[in-house]
Amino acid sequence: MILSPSILSADFAILGEQVRVIENAGAQWLHIDVMDGHFVDNLSFAMPVVKSIRKHSGLFFDAHLMIENPERYIDRMIDAGADGVCFHIEAAKDPAQCMDMIHKRGKKAAIALNPDTELDTVLPYINGLDMVLLMTVVPGLGGQKYIDRVNEKIKRLRSIAGEDFLIQVDGGITLDNVDVAVSAGANVIVAGTCVFSGDIEKNIKTLMKI
Repeated sequence: MILSPSILSADFAILGEQVRVIENAGAQWLHIDVMDGHFVDNLSFAMPVVKSIRKHSGLFFDAHLMIENPERYIDRMIDAGADGVCFHIEAAKDPAQCMDMIHKRGKKAAIALNPDTELDTVLPYINGLDMVLLMTVVPGLGGQKYIDRVNEKIKRLRSIAGEDFLIQVDGGITLDNVDVAVSAGANVIVAGTCVFSGDIEKNIKTLMKI
């Protein structure tokens, strides 16, 4: 299992310090939510934030673009330090073009699906992807409850994509339900609130044990 803590739930006043704690505790990735206020209601990190923390971390930077027309920002996000770029199937005019842009830069390409988006929409692209992100909450806000019906989508994707394919889940992950997502077939776990609430190092080690 790969753990990708989401800095959307971090304390921005001490972000660099918390990123170092995450890395030292054993997390492999860092999940960076980029929101434009259009595709989702909220606004969040842009390239300067990514660039600033890139200098202080060797983690895999897992950039999640919750933005309209993601092709506008793929190159700039990679220039800032992203190792992988995930865009939403609902927001991309030409998913194949976005995938090609990411791969030409030598980075991992992923497509995200909202909870109500049918899995069939991503299947034409599956052979060219490094990962699929299945949202387990409505994107845009932290602290939501995990949507259990997405588990069937995870199971179906695992049966289609094979045992080694990266399936990421994002939203509502807690110490009490992470095993449900993993049992369904997820192997990349995004966790925000349950990582940054309390003892970050302890929370990460507990999640990794599960």
